[in-house]
Amino acid sequence: MPITPLDPRPALVVIDLQNGITALPVVHDISTVIGRAAALADAFRAADLPVVLVTVTGGAPGRSERSLALAAASVASGQAAPVRPADWADLVPELEGEGIRVVKRTWGAFHETTLHEQLQQLGVTQIVFAGISTSKGVETTARAAFEHGYNVVLATDAMTDSDAAVHANAVENIFPALGETGTTAEVLALLRAATAPVAADVEVR
Repeated sequence: MPITPLDPRPALVVIDLQNGITALPVVHDISTVIGRAAALADAFRAADLPVVLVTVTGGAPGRSERSLALAAASVASGQAAPVRPADWADLVPELEGEGIRVVKRTWGAFHETTLHEQLQQLGVTQIVFAGISTSKGVETTARAAFEHGYNVVLATDAMTDSDAAVHANAVENIFPALGETGTTAEVLALLRAATAPVAADVEVR
């Protein structure tokens, strides 16, 4: 569904744009994705609207086929599992600034965090999403937002994935059932229209 005018009180939620994850291979130019997310963050801040910066650390306690395979490979090689760099979970510099920080341990930013409570306290009724990866962190959090009753907007050119097919599936098949999809430029234009003359004219990078 194309984006309609924004609610009076939207929030931007940026998923997992952190050093360790943005260093992984993705199907879109990561600097462009980061630049678009940063443009959204700058515009929301200029309009005095909430910006939520989500990062992930550690992992969920349950096991998966992937975690078991990695553990088995470590044992077979006689080497310890790789240690993540100290700045692995640090937000990318382009997004540094005022905002609500949420640290999660699973794909979704609502699970076992205070995200919903903080958004409710701020009177937020709509969430605009950007980040990585489209089919995991973004989709899982967008599904939860939909289930919590938020109006959902997905800036699909401000997100990416490691797999082109799963990115396309999320954008073309899942996201239209959860809310409205559009470009960063479209979101910025609607934000300017809703908040003018409060919001600064922020250029899409």
